[in-house]
Amino acid sequence: MEYQNYEALQIERDSGILRVTINRPEARNAINPQLHEEFSRIFSDAERDRETDVVILTGAGDAFCAGGDLNWLLDMHGKPAEQYETIRNDRMIQNTMLDLEKPIIARVVGPAVGLGCSLALYCDFVYATPKARFADPHVSVGLVAGDGGAVIWPQLIGYARAKRYLLTGDPITGVEAEKLGLITEAVEEDQLDATVDAMAQRMIDGAKHAIRWTKASINAGLKQVANAVLDRAAAYEAMSQTLEDHRIALEAFQNRETPKFLGK
Repeated sequence: MEYQNYEALQIERDSGILRVTINRPEARNAINPQLHEEFSRIFSDAERDRETDVVILTGAGDAFCAGGDLNWLLDMHGKPAEQYETIRNDRMIQNTMLDLEKPIIARVVGPAVGLGCSLALYCDFVYATPKARFADPHVSVGLVAGDGGAVIWPQLIGYARAKRYLLTGDPITGVEAEKLGLITEAVEEDQLDATVDAMAQRMIDGAKHAIRWTKASINAGLKQVANAVLDRAAAYEAMSQTLEDHRIALEAFQNRETPKFLGK
C-alpha cells in the first residue's frame, strides 16, 4: 500500500507503524476540504495495508487539530450540496475508524477541538500533554455535534458529564480529561513520544489477531450506538448549518467577538 495521493495528511510508515500527521501547522491543523476528504479514506487504506499493524495519529506543530476551518464553514453556509458532502465524509470517517481492527493511538499536543476532538477520542488509546485541550464546541458556533461527539463523549464519561460539555462547548485539559476517563493518560510532553511509541510497540509485539479481534468485539457495541445516533445527529447538524445563528457565530468568531444568537 502506497500513500502518494495524500497531501494534507503526512503519511510515514516504519516497522509496522503508520504515522498519520495532520499537516496544516500554520492553521493549527484546522480541517479544510482537502483534509476532510483525505480523512474519509485514510483508515480504510490503513485497513488494507498489510505492512501496517498500528496507526499513530497526531498533529504537526503545537496543535493536534483546532476543528473546522472557519473560512470553510462560512463558505459552506447556505450550500446544501456541499453540506451533504461534508456530512457524508463525516460518516465515512467515523465508520472507518470504528471498523479498523488495527489499534489507533492518538498523540495529542495542544487543542483537539470539534472534529479534531472526535478524531482523537475515536482512537483506542489517547495520550495527551497535561495542558492539551479537548473540546466539542459545536453549539458555540450554532451547530449540532454531528461529527461524532454525541456518540463518543457519553460512552467514555457518561451522559451527565457529556451533556455538561457538549451543551456548553467548554474545554477541558489533558489532566482533567484523564481524571474523567475521557482519555487514556496525560503525559508530560518530554515523555509523550516515548509513551506513545512504547504502546505502539507493545501492540506490535502482542498477539496480533487476538488484539484486533478483541478491539472489533468492543467496537461492535459502540457501532450499534453510533448507528443509532449518527444519522439523527448528522441530519440535525445539516439543518443547523442553514440557520442564521450559525452564520452569526462564524462571523463573530472571525471578528473575535462574542456571538449574539437570535434563536433562528
